Amino acid sequence: MQMNFHRKLPIPKEVKKEFPLTERMEQVKNKRDEEIRAVFEGNSDKFILIIGPCSADHREPVLEYISRLRKIEEQVSDKIIIIPRIYTNKPRTTGQGYKGMLHQPDPEAKPDMYKGIVAIRDLHLSALRDYDFTCADEMLYPENYRYLSDLLSYVAVGARSVENQQHRLTASGIGTPVGMKNPTGGDLGVMMNSILAAQSSHTFIYRGWEVTSEGNPYAHAILRGYVDYTGRSVSNYHYEELLRVKELYEKSNLTNASVIVDTNHNNSGKQYLEQIRIAKDIVHSRGQNEDIKRLVKGLMIESYLEDGAQGAGEHVYGKSITDPCLGWEKTERLILDIADKL
Repeated sequence: MQMNFHRKLPIPKEVKKEFPLTERMEQVKNKRDEEIRAVFEGNSDKFILIIGPCSADHREPVLEYISRLRKIEEQVSDKIIIIPRIYTNKPRTTGQGYKGMLHQPDPEAKPDMYKGIVAIRDLHLSALRDYDFTCADEMLYPENYRYLSDLLSYVAVGARSVENQQHRLTASGIGTPVGMKNPTGGDLGVMMNSILAAQSSHTFIYRGWEVTSEGNPYAHAILRGYVDYTGRSVSNYHYEELLRVKELYEKSNLTNASVIVDTNHNNSGKQYLEQIRIAKDIVHSRGQNEDIKRLVKGLMIESYLEDGAQGAGEHVYGKSITDPCLGWEKTERLILDIADKL
């Protein structure tokens, strides 16, 4: 085998024991989970905003961003549930570039997976302990989900992972909402199949164990746009597309028909400022059609302290080192605008 084995990493149970939740943190998480599940069950009219940096690159600016979210959430909590994005592993199309805090807790240092495991758990713990936020992360590696399973209130399966069997089966054993993105090629049938798989019970191998999942009734669709055969970005958040997804749900045996719309990626053509217009367009569509209002539970927005993205070596505090994000001033205004229109 052409691999160099460096060291055996601790199992999730050991890491959780070393970095545990307090009783108060568990209570906050349980309460948040109930509120979020109620939205996907259709028992709450609150709107979900999954919002934050494209990737969590440094602890300090991410926590400062979350502290600002806490202040604004207090203003809109009667209408909106904010779930901060703390995305600690970053999918790379070619395998090159920064792969996230899990790989590199210091983006300018060599990869260190043990330090990465500790760093991502510490960051999620800090968000819960200091700001009462349980957060969202992407499940890029199904085997690693257990390192954060007691902390996350939302999990996303990315466009490149949604066809993968292990991602689908692991999602079926998660007790919180899991969003299944449409694949990069845009086939909504693939997305719906992934939701069906995630909502079903399975017996499979997970972390060396034979396990049986119960099925996740909160698995749902994330629309993020796609790339057509010419390489052109195509959006799929429009009124007609939302009604099409509603029809696909009606033809299926799926429960809790729900959609989260990703306002960036191919929906925006990676033009991050377009997220403002797209978010308002979706809120408007919900206001025009009760079926769309029931279907679309929220938005996913990429946002950080500073507008845009930076290159290697620039060292701008709170500016994305991966995809461009909305800066805080625009983010705050957008959240308040959304709340006013709900």
